[in-house]
Amino acid sequence: MRTLYLECNMGAAGDMLLGALYELLPDKAAFTEAMNRLHPEISVTFEAASSCGIAGTHAKVVAAGQEEHSHDHHDHGEHHDDPHGHHHDHGESEHHHDHGPMGHHHASLAEITAMIDGFDLPECVREKAKEVYRLLAQAESKAHGVEVGEVHFHEVGALDAVADITGVCYAMELLGAEQVSASPVNLGSGNVRTAHGILPVPTPATASLLEGIPAYMSQVPGELCTPTGAALLRSFAASFGPMPPCTIRATGYGMGSKDFGRANCVRAFLCETGAAEGPNDQVCELKANIDDMTGEALGFAMERLLEAGALDVFYTPVQTKKNRPAILLTVLCRPSDADRLAAEILRHTTTFGVRRTDCERYAMRVASETVETAYGPIRSKTGTGYGVTKSKWEYEDLAAAARRAGVPLARVLEDLRR
Repeated sequence: MRTLYLECNMGAAGDMLLGALYELLPDKAAFTEAMNRLHPEISVTFEAASSCGIAGTHAKVVAAGQEEHSHDHHDHGEHHDDPHGHHHDHGESEHHHDHGPMGHHHASLAEITAMIDGFDLPECVREKAKEVYRLLAQAESKAHGVEVGEVHFHEVGALDAVADITGVCYAMELLGAEQVSASPVNLGSGNVRTAHGILPVPTPATASLLEGIPAYMSQVPGELCTPTGAALLRSFAASFGPMPPCTIRATGYGMGSKDFGRANCVRAFLCETGAAEGPNDQVCELKANIDDMTGEALGFAMERLLEAGALDVFYTPVQTKKNRPAILLTVLCRPSDADRLAAEILRHTTTFGVRRTDCERYAMRVASETVETAYGPIRSKTGTGYGVTKSKWEYEDLAAAARRAGVPLARVLEDLRR
């Protein structure tokens, strides 16, 4: 099984993860070109760097004419006079509605989402990047006691964080690992200066994002895991622990900027693990019987659970005690998200309890491509694994093509099969 293992012995930041994954890509030039098409004010280069004699790659982002992390004030996060060793990825936010000390615009989550929607990348990559940003906004909302809609990201910081996040999501798609796992996360120690004042490491947003994920404090001074690094790990890693027995195919090193006297990097191992005959993924099922909610309320609850990061949400008609017709709510999620989503179920439904079942599943590796057809560009999704390959057209693209051409959906499918 094609497996990606992320070693976070010096924490994780968006640019370090991006640099490590970049080293594993077969076509680095095409990836760099795609990154530099994202936005007219974003420039991305990948530079050779080293730490403790180990060679690696530093992902350098120039956003709105400023080099990533070079500016001295951040309404959204850390001040870079503090002694930690990473180029920060600026996922951190400021929830003010006005302009910052130097008059920079603050971008809302909706504005960032709209920006990502305009990127020339596969839809699955754009959706994953938006998911990571939603996790960041939810963590900042919780940390600062404000609504998600009040969380605003500094303009320059938002641009280079978008580059880091989108780049990691795109690289993950290109690598096509069937399973992603990571080591326990080194958080560092001490304090960090932010727009809100001096905060302990890990910052509240990072701590929220790492709930359910193995992590530890160390003697290394400074913030080693940033909110963006934490959000990316939560989004992609299905499990955390020691590296599984495997055959290493390639290793990537994403470098930080400071010298700690130890290798300051994230290592990414692309490897083959065991025979692909058994389960290769872990999910959690959360269930609750509900007999006293309206259809509108159930629909709203489903929307909120999906927004909170559930992999899937569905309802099944059931018969419960006292001969009552009821609905069985089932939420599929990553095990690390289960506690948080169980609380969301209790918040948005009338149930007094949630059942949890941890499951292993057999998951195919899924890749998406856009195919030019007589009806215009239509995306095709292909799954491979366990000796099976299967493909299907994306329904939303088929439906849009049928509407444009004024023909039945079945006609579009029939023509594509020819």
